[in-house]
Amino acid sequence: MSKLKNYNVVAVYFVLFLTFLCGSSCGHQKLYVNQITGKEIGITDTQKEAAEIENFIKPYREHIDQDLSAVLAYAPQTLDKNGQWQTPMGNLFADVVMQKGNPVFQAKEKKSIDVVLLNHGGIRSIIPQGDVTARTAFEIMPFENSLVVIALKGEQIEEMLNYIISEKKPHPICGLTFTIGTDQKPKNVQIQGKPFYPNQIYYVGTNDYLSNGGDNMNFFKKGIYKYDLDYKLRNILIDYFKDVDTIPLIQDKRITIEGQQP
Repeated sequence: MSKLKNYNVVAVYFVLFLTFLCGSSCGHQKLYVNQITGKEIGITDTQKEAAEIENFIKPYREHIDQDLSAVLAYAPQTLDKNGQWQTPMGNLFADVVMQKGNPVFQAKEKKSIDVVLLNHGGIRSIIPQGDVTARTAFEIMPFENSLVVIALKGEQIEEMLNYIISEKKPHPICGLTFTIGTDQKPKNVQIQGKPFYPNQIYYVGTNDYLSNGGDNMNFFKKGIYKYDLDYKLRNILIDYFKDVDTIPLIQDKRITIEGQQP
C-alpha cells in the first residue's frame, strides 16, 4: 500500500512537470510568416459576381457623382498657375485660404493669420471657364492636406523670403509683398500692408506637409508654435465656391523686381 501511494505521488509530480514544460514551450513560441500565396480572380461582365458587385456599388457611385457635379459657382475665365512670380490661380488659392482660415484661427486662438504661403506644385489643376463644382476642388487639391498656422520669428520670415527668391517659383502667397533687389535680396517687405519688423512674431498659414519641412521649406520647422486648424484645403475651396457666385481674376503683384515696371 505504501509503494502504491509513493507511485501515485511520483506520477502526480511527473504530470505537473510535463505540464510546466509544455506551458513554458507554448508561452515562448514565436510564429513567423514564411510564405504568402494568392490567386488573381478576374471579374468580367459575364460573371454573376461582377453584376452583384456593380449593383451594390452603383447607388453609392451615383450619389457621390451627383454631389461632385453640383454647380457651386461660375468662372468667367480659366484660372491656371502659369506665371513668373505670381499666378491667377495661386493668388486666388492663397487669398481663399486666408479668407476662410482666419475666422477659424481667430475663434480657436484669438489670433490672426498674417501671411499665407503654399507651394506651387501643390496646385494640381486649373479652374476652367464655366461651371465650378466640388469636383473642381478635388482636381485642384486631390490630397488630404490641412491648414496649419506656424508662429515664426522675424529671422524665419527672412529665411522664407530668401527661399522664395532662390526657388524662382510662383508659390501662392497672401498678406505679404516685397521687391527682389538687384542683389537678389528682399526689399520693401510689407506684411498686412505694414513694414516688416524682424523682432516681431508672425503667424503664417500653410499646409501640414510644408509645415514639416516639405519642399525644403525648413524654416517652418523652426517655428515656435504650430496650430493645426483641422480644416482641409480642399474643403476650404469648396466652402469658398459655395459662398461666391463668380470666381474673380486676381492679378495684383505681390512680388516685384527692382528696376522693372510694375
